[in-house]
Amino acid sequence: MAKGGFRGMPGGGMNQAAMLKQAQKMQQEMLRMQEEQEKKTFTAQSGGGMVSATVNGKHELVSLEMKPEAVDPDDVEMLQDMVIAAVNEAMRAADNEASNNMSRLTGGLNLGGLF
Repeated sequence: MAKGGFRGMPGGGMNQAAMLKQAQKMQQEMLRMQEEQEKKTFTAQSGGGMVSATVNGKHELVSLEMKPEAVDPDDVEMLQDMVIAAVNEAMRAADNEASNNMSRLTGGLNLGGLF
């Protein structure tokens, strides 16, 4: 190998070292963002506020509230639908924030599961 490294790659190792350092910095920032995300809660409502669901950044349901008037013994399916809708919407809110944070970190670059 020539003394100057490979042709077309001036400085050879310097570029690789800088890229590695940048990747490590990005990975540390991603881990910090994930930790912050896991601590957050996301709340959504359905049925005009009759049902409220709160999930955390780990996708765990931490709270489920229902107004008494939402409970109709003759229409249990409606209550089930409202619970499902509220939980799913809270999960979507958590996912959207995580995705937006990742986009900001990577500058919109899709890394395809690299990190």
